[in-house]
Amino acid sequence: MPDPDDTPPGAPAGQTRPNGRGNTDAVHQQLRAAILRCEIPADTPLSQVQLAKRFGVSHTPLREALRMLQREGLVEAELNQRVRVVGFSVADLDQLYAARIAIEALAIRMTVPQLSADELDQLAAHLAQMDAPARAEDYGCWDTHHRAFHRGLIAHSGARMIAEAEKLSDHAERYRRFYTTQTPGAWAVGTPQHRAILEACQARSPAAAAELLSRHYSTVALRLIAYIAPEYDPATVRTALRMVIQSAE
Repeated sequence: MPDPDDTPPGAPAGQTRPNGRGNTDAVHQQLRAAILRCEIPADTPLSQVQLAKRFGVSHTPLREALRMLQREGLVEAELNQRVRVVGFSVADLDQLYAARIAIEALAIRMTVPQLSADELDQLAAHLAQMDAPARAEDYGCWDTHHRAFHRGLIAHSGARMIAEAEKLSDHAERYRRFYTTQTPGAWAVGTPQHRAILEACQARSPAAAAELLSRHYSTVALRLIAYIAPEYDPATVRTALRMVIQSAE
């Protein structure tokens, strides 16, 4: 178990301590970001004493922040006032990417007919700016433009749908980062898939764009599941992809 007086894993040295009414939200956001970015690895145990000392807060806002993370499925409670970062779950991965396929296939269908020439140029620019980081396997630089590219694909689907897609994308961050940086061949597979999605948008083909985006997400999920749990049957992702393909026929 970690020493309660040590800095928690993933917490940057010299991190600004939250204060005032924003204590709970600040601790929640900083811990959440560290977990999603894998700065605090899966299965890491955390001490509330340690965390309270690091963030300079009392136990009340800290416990509420941890409850928020628990409701999001990012931490789980243990004995002795400790929590543990939830480990990777293939069932969660299967359901998460199936939900992304279902929502974003509809979102991109709604968006493609409304994309302006400038918006298509912006998508192309983000895609071009992903190339060099992909070749260098620089996830941090690549992901900035990768997120912007995917946001642009659903820009005209409505505020509620965009918000839900963003939420799912956030929760996929741990899986996406692990897949991209740890799964053999991930960089080489992703680049042509992104290019094909852009070309479908430029061709003003909503059905093709939806199918290609869905195949892209299913590739991430299926390859990652095959890598970490080859015995698992990803039926949910396969069903979601099949629905998108059949709707295009």
